[in-house]
Amino acid sequence: MDDRLRQALARAEEVARQLADPATARNPAKRKSLGREHAQLEAIRLAHQRLERLEAELGQAREVLADKDPELSELARDDVDRLRPQIERLEGELAELLAPADPFDDRDAIVEIRAGTGGDEAALFAADLFRMYTRFSERRRWKAEILSLSEGTLGGLKEAIFAARGPKAYGTLRYESGVHRVQRVPVTEQQGRIHTSAATVAVLPEAEEVDLKIEDKDLRIDVFRSGGPGGQSVNTTDSAVRITHLPTGLEVKCQDQKSQLQNKIKAMEILRSRLLDRMVAEQEAERARARKSQVGTGDRSQKVRTYNFPQNRVTDHRIHFTTHNIDEVMDGRLDELIAALKEAQEKERAGV
Repeated sequence: MDDRLRQALARAEEVARQLADPATARNPAKRKSLGREHAQLEAIRLAHQRLERLEAELGQAREVLADKDPELSELARDDVDRLRPQIERLEGELAELLAPADPFDDRDAIVEIRAGTGGDEAALFAADLFRMYTRFSERRRWKAEILSLSEGTLGGLKEAIFAARGPKAYGTLRYESGVHRVQRVPVTEQQGRIHTSAATVAVLPEAEEVDLKIEDKDLRIDVFRSGGPGGQSVNTTDSAVRITHLPTGLEVKCQDQKSQLQNKIKAMEILRSRLLDRMVAEQEAERARARKSQVGTGDRSQKVRTYNFPQNRVTDHRIHFTTHNIDEVMDGRLDELIAALKEAQEKERAGV
């Protein structure tokens, strides 16, 4: 831990110098990346300063313990009893801050939700998941920015893509990726039979220009007329944009913004994040070959959770965790589930 602390404090000084450099002010992407790193390192620096101060107080109190004056000795003993648990708690916090973390955990997240098997009911469930995650974002005081919506029938969604912008958004939501299954009586069911439908969720770290360089020659950009339920700008101009990344075949369409330029910007944002996610997934697959991963495999085909409405039950299959408060979960109260997933991942990393 001492080596990691020295490295972190040295890096904090280097980052502070770079942030003060006028050249950094002229580079928004670099400034944003350094600003995020500075916030992490500053937390370490402040915790270390406080720990040093408490340890100095403890040292002084121990010296006074040897004093022949019984009143002073008693006061010093009280100080020792007060300072020891504070120091232990702060040492734990500092160790957690210094623990190796995923470099993308502090990023904003791109959340993609798609209806799977189940027709109209799957689209309705996708809409429910979209509301669940945007409500969760609101409770966290994050900003939920819609990037793309493709509506289905009966108020459902074929696809929804939004950015969750806030502290540790990706680190918090990353384990939501996978197949989410719902068991309930659909609104279209006349005989009260329970149906099983599914939707897929993909959570990507938002990519920045410094993460990867996309060459113009590797892109094919097509424009076409927006389609959808209607509206002033729909089907009147070629504002919709489709971008294809030729080396990988990844394709992104965006038609929800009012102008072609805005749609192109949003499409490029999604494309960068998908390319970065592909790179991260390859790294995770390499790690998974070395050890079996319980939570963080990144396998989007894995059934991760079931929402059973008749039984008021939500079960996460990766960690065998069940809660019986489905209405609260669907209203965005995901803290209990996410905390259980994080705890399982931390135990796995620690080899418990």
